[in-house]
Amino acid sequence: MTASAPITWPREAAELFGRAMVCEYASLTRVGRPVTWPVTPYIGAAGTLDVSTGLTYPGKAERARRDPRVALLFSSAGAEGTGSGLDRPPIVLVQGRAAVRDADLQAGTDRYVRESLAKTGAGFAGMPWFLVKRLGWYFARIWVEVTPERIVWWPEGDLSGTPEVWTAPGGLAVPASDPAPAGPRLPGRSAPPPDWRLFADRAARLGEPVVTMVAGGMPLPVRVRSAARTEAGFDLRLPAGVEAAPGPVCLTFHRHGPGMEWQENVVLVGTATGADDRLSVRVERALNDWSLSGDRRERIRSFLGQGRMLRKRLKAEAARRGQPVPRVRRPHP
Repeated sequence: MTASAPITWPREAAELFGRAMVCEYASLTRVGRPVTWPVTPYIGAAGTLDVSTGLTYPGKAERARRDPRVALLFSSAGAEGTGSGLDRPPIVLVQGRAAVRDADLQAGTDRYVRESLAKTGAGFAGMPWFLVKRLGWYFARIWVEVTPERIVWWPEGDLSGTPEVWTAPGGLAVPASDPAPAGPRLPGRSAPPPDWRLFADRAARLGEPVVTMVAGGMPLPVRVRSAARTEAGFDLRLPAGVEAAPGPVCLTFHRHGPGMEWQENVVLVGTATGADDRLSVRVERALNDWSLSGDRRERIRSFLGQGRMLRKRLKAEAARRGQPVPRVRRPHP
């Protein structure tokens, strides 16, 4: 069996995959630390669940190219969650293998323009096309195709109930990633925040976090049942069916509008201890986030401010891949 062969996913999960506006995407650093960010998921043509990252900020893809063990968690609900429109949707964890696609940047950009405007175009509503065409630093995309190997779901989002489990058929082959770009990576866009506590204060209004542990060599992101702030970090209670995995962890707090017209993110990394369904996290640092909050004018100002910085990286990242800078082209009807 190959990754392109038809595979039937669990019905509850498959319905959510097709309608979710957001999921939490977890990948591993060189030293095996998990990093988890909210992203918009899409269903791929070859039996995959696909996410993207900007060509100008390729870290999510480069981690997956180096270590294809990744996970997706569909764990939000309601108008400010997945935006799925489903009544009492399940919470679904997908663990699988990733293949990175950036050998044809123009094709990847065309796909993102077409699918993202159809799914989350609220933020660009009313913007003239001649302005949209200037947003190459945002629409130029690398895709990460995830072949599910294991799906765990909590029916109706009840984290106190026993989850159900699906495992892919044996012999599942996962395609290889496109070759890595040549030359050294560009330096980071900005220095990490000096004090994680300021970010933790911001996180307080974003609801319960997703905690990503590493278990059996795979990232394991789960939505916690409860989180209590401590002097060093957070004390967490895990969902039913999930045991604490001491070691490196990532805490991801986020919320967003129903059409992704605004978003707020806080990501903290640290080390955890614990047993059974209890986990105590000592936070070590915050990661730089890209939140778009406030009124529409403030969001536009923040968005375009990022563009001034990222536009400089666009040509360099395309050149590393031996390709011209992709153009933002109007989707065909």
